[in-house]
Amino acid sequence: MSTVSVFRLVYIDFYSKNAVSMVDYYTNTMGYRISEEVDGITYLSNALDHHNIVITPSDKTGIRRYGYQLDGNLSLEEVQEKLHVQGINSTIKDDAKPGISRLIELQDPAGNTIELFTKMQQTTVGFGSSGIVPHKLGHVAFYANNFNETIQFYKDALGFAFTDKIGEGFANFLTCNNDHHVLNIIASDETRLHHIAFQLKDASHQYASSDLLSKQGYPILWGPSRHTAGHNIATYHHDPEKNVVELYTDMDQYIPELGIFEPRPWHEELPMKPKVWEALSAWGTEFEMDLAKI
Repeated sequence: MSTVSVFRLVYIDFYSKNAVSMVDYYTNTMGYRISEEVDGITYLSNALDHHNIVITPSDKTGIRRYGYQLDGNLSLEEVQEKLHVQGINSTIKDDAKPGISRLIELQDPAGNTIELFTKMQQTTVGFGSSGIVPHKLGHVAFYANNFNETIQFYKDALGFAFTDKIGEGFANFLTCNNDHHVLNIIASDETRLHHIAFQLKDASHQYASSDLLSKQGYPILWGPSRHTAGHNIATYHHDPEKNVVELYTDMDQYIPELGIFEPRPWHEELPMKPKVWEALSAWGTEFEMDLAKI
C-alpha cells in the first residue's frame, strides 16, 4: 500500500518587512530570476521550477510557509485521508498560488505551515548569468518548540528518514531523498528559522561566492569548515533581514537500502552510518560566532 512520500523541498516563502531589499538580494547576489509578481508577492526561480523563493511583504519577518513535492503515487485526496487517519488536519486548495494548481495545506506540530503538491508549473527563466547562482535550494533548519513530536511527524506522516544527530537532545537530521539532510530540526522552546541552505558546485564556487558576498556587503559569519553530520563544507551569512543563509558543497549522499552514506575519503569510519555527533566541525574549527545559538 502506498504511503505519503515527500521527495524534495521546493520552496520557502518569506515574510518580509523590506521586500525590495530581499528581492534585490535574491536577484543580484544569489542570482535568482523573477518568474512572476502577483498581488505584491514576488516569485523567484533559479532553474525550471516556477518558484523556489517567495517574498511576501509583511509587517514581520520570518517564514510564512514551506513547499514540498510529493512523489505522485497518491492523489491529494488519498494523501489527505492518510493524514486524517493519523489525526492530522489539512485543507486541499485549488488555484491557491501561481505555479501550483492544487495543494494541501497543513501545519506540523511545531506550528510551521506546510504546502504539499504533486505538480508545479515549469518556467523558462533558467539559471541566472550573474551572482552566486546555486544549483538548488537544498535544506532548511528550524528550531522546534515541540521537538520530538515534530521529528516523528516528518518521519511517520511524510516519509522522512533519520540520518544523524548532534547531541542526544539538540539537533536531528532527516532526509526525503539521497541528500544527507533536507531537514535539520533543533530543540528549542520556540519555533523559528535557524537557516536555509543552497547547494554549490564545488569548493571553487564557494570561494567565488564568498568574494561576491564580501563585495556586496554580506560578511561570512562562520566557515568555511567541514561539518561532522553530513560532512558538507559550509559558510554562513545573513540576508538583508538577518535570516541565516548557508552555502555548501560536498554533502554526504545516503543509501537507504544499505543504511550507509556513500564512502568518501574524509569519512572518519567506513562504512559511515547514521550516528550521534558531539561536535559541529570535522576540522575542529572554532569561530567567535556560535552557530548553535544563532
